[in-house]
Parts: sequence; C-alpha cells; structure tokens
Amino acid sequence: MPRDDERNSLTGRVLRHARIGVDVGMAAARIAGGRLVGGGDPAREGKLIADALGGLKGPLMKVAQFLSTIPDAIPAEWAAELQRLQAHAPPMGWAFVKRRMSAELGPDWAGRFASFEHEPAHAASLGQVHRAVAPDGRRLAVKLQYPDMASAVEADLTQLSAIFALMRRLRPQIDTTEIAQEIGERIREELDYARELKHMRLYGLMHAQDDGVRIPEPVEALSTGRLLSMTWLDGRPLLAFKDRSQEVRNRIAAAMFRAWWHPFCRFGVIHGDPHLGNYAVFEDEAQVGGINLLDFGCVRIFPSRFVEAVIEHYRGLLTDDRDRVVAAYEAWGFENLSNELIDTLDIWARFLYGPLLTDRTRRIAEGVSPIEFGREQAMAVSEALRTHGPVKPPREFLFMDRAALGLGGVFLHLDAELNFHRLFETAIEDFERARLHERQSAALRTCELLPSKQ
Repeated sequence: MPRDDERNSLTGRVLRHARIGVDVGMAAARIAGGRLVGGGDPAREGKLIADALGGLKGPLMKVAQFLSTIPDAIPAEWAAELQRLQAHAPPMGWAFVKRRMSAELGPDWAGRFASFEHEPAHAASLGQVHRAVAPDGRRLAVKLQYPDMASAVEADLTQLSAIFALMRRLRPQIDTTEIAQEIGERIREELDYARELKHMRLYGLMHAQDDGVRIPEPVEALSTGRLLSMTWLDGRPLLAFKDRSQEVRNRIAAAMFRAWWHPFCRFGVIHGDPHLGNYAVFEDEAQVGGINLLDFGCVRIFPSRFVEAVIEHYRGLLTDDRDRVVAAYEAWGFENLSNELIDTLDIWARFLYGPLLTDRTRRIAEGVSPIEFGREQAMAVSEALRTHGPVKPPREFLFMDRAALGLGGVFLHLDAELNFHRLFETAIEDFERARLHERQSAALRTCELLPSKQ
C-alpha cells in the first residue's frame, strides 16, 4: 500500500492531470473551430497547445520535447511553442529525499555512503541527481526517481493520444500511429533504472576504445529500479565552449558525431535524447574537447536490417542510384511508394544525408539557427504530402530523426567545421549486416539486455 506521501502525490497528480486533460480538450476544440471558420492560425494554435501543457512540469514535458523534434508530426509553429517549454520539476526537499532513499535502500541507507549532499545537483522531469561519495572514495552521481512516476507517465500518454487524434483530423497526410506507440514504449522504459544501468554498461563497452567519449560506471550495489548510482564525471556545459578555438570546437563536434553514429553503425544502438543537458565537455592534461555522455534512459536498439537500409540509402543517394534508394524505403517498411511519394521522402532524406554526401570540410548548414534546423525541409515535406500522401513513417524513424536534428543543433551551436562524409565513412567502414548482428548480440548479452546462450 502506498505511503501517505505517495498517496498525496498520487491524488495531486490525478487532479492535475484531469485539469491538463480539460485544457487540452478545450484547446483542441478552439483549434478545430478556428479551422472551420477561417483556415486556422498555426502560431496561435501552437500557443494554445503549449499553454494547455505548460501547467504540468513533469513527464508530459518530455513528450512535448519528443513532438517538437519529429518532422511533420505537428506543425512547425506548434513545435516552436513546445520547444519553449522547460522540462524541470521542482526538486524534492531533504525530508522527502530521505523517505525515498529509505524506500529504495532501506533505513540504514545513509551508512552505505561516505557522504550524501542534501541539495540536488540537478532536477529534471522524472527525477533528481545528488552528489555523493562511496565508502571507497569514489565520487558519485545518485539519480533518484520522483514518486509515482509510472501513474504520471500513463496519464501523460493519454494526453499525447488526444494530441495525435487532433493531428489525424487536421493533417491526415501523415499517420502518426506507430510514432505514438514508439514514444509510449520509450518513455515507459525511462522509468526503469535497472534497464538504464544496463544501457550505461553497453555504452561503456561500445566506447571502450574511444578516449574522446567518457561514460559513467554504474554502481549496482547502490542502485535499484528507481535509484541509479554512477561515478561522477567532471565536465562543463557545451555552450561554455562556443568561444573557444575552431580546433577545440571541431574536436568536441567530432566526439559528438562518434558518440551517436559509431554505436548505431557498429552495434545498431542509438542514444535517443541528444539535448544539451545529456552531455558535458571535459578538459584534462590529455586533451581538451572530449565529451561525457550522460543519461541512458532513452536508448533505441535497432534490428540489423534497419541499420543496413540506412547505409544502403546513404550509398544510393551518394551514387544517384534510385533503385537502391527505393529498396531501402521498402526495407524500412514504407508502403504504396509512388514516384511522387519517393520524391517527397527524398526531400527529408537529402536534408539529413546532405552533409554526409559531400567530401569536404563544411558546416552542417548555413544561415539557420539551431531551433530552425530542418524546419524549412519539414514544411516542404508537409506540403508535398498533402498531394502525394498519406504516409505512415516506421516507428524507428522517430529516434533517427531526433538524433539527426539534435546533433545538427549541437554542430550549429559550436559553429563546427568538419568533413562529415569522412566521419560517416569511418563509422560504416567494412559494414556487414551479419557482423553487426553478431556484434550486437554479444554486446547485449554481456550487458544482460539479452538472455545468455543456453
């Protein structure tokens, strides 16, 4: 039976989510009415949705961030409003933290640490992080989940369903059914800190040979399904390096590229949440400009056939081989592919792959801000789909697109100049589907993400 603080939290969340549901419903009615009367004003609509969601600083904000980075899932004007929402919850007070720690590690929990800071170092949408020191002297980051997050997430996903239902009425050219399912599964996984601990091990294994990418080491004895302890990594925010030399900024950007695309191309794994709070830049005597990769709740594991299709698609665009490009779309699961629909999909594909297709040092894009990155292309796709749609994007594309847009924003922040073509060619060097499958299976078993061989 829940403790009093858990019951009080649950009651508050039920009431709060009920209000959010009413607000979203009212916003939807006003948007639909405006469309009937005068065609609708996307900027005004986006503000209505953001205002309806903005009263809740919890898991729903993570959903809002997902929506704002999915091309054409929602209008660009809506995305711009959602990106202004902050995903920070008020931190738990010390009395609350002590009760939560006792629930996870037992009443003698404090004796299992040499020290444990009362004030959180960071508070986010699902939990907060405290600095601590282990008995052996290691500095730790201790991530403690807020109470009753499972109920909160389920309530938020209900609101997501309402938003997608509205979008299917207003923009039937894109079927978001699989995207909604993917968001639901990944958000639920983020609540499982035992799984995140295994993801952390997996990333440590995948980057073991890369000195420019550092991964925390999990401390299993001080972790549970809702508590995750790991070694503390010193680092500074990426934006603190915007005024450094071009060489340092390029080194940071290259490390970011490797941190995302090497695991994908070699193990079929991608970190699905590339926003500024999930990494830090480290400096030491060995080098300046490496990155600490943090927060492994949102990790996507892809079948090897999907990774092979990504590489085949890239090679088809590189050599103007339309048959190869179409075969990749078919392998991903796109259906009813007319020539016009293929051309429409290629608008977005050439935007994503564009920097990889030119063998020269360049910026990721010219003349756009990080928040505008991809918006023009998404609008062009949306307009073309009105005539040549509908289309149902495969669910895996959510994280591919999110990673590409997130990384593009990082490269723009840094004003990095890299040969993205050669970086990608290095990532896919000697690619073979069978080899990827074997490597992925071995890594997942080692990290207990797959059952051991019998």
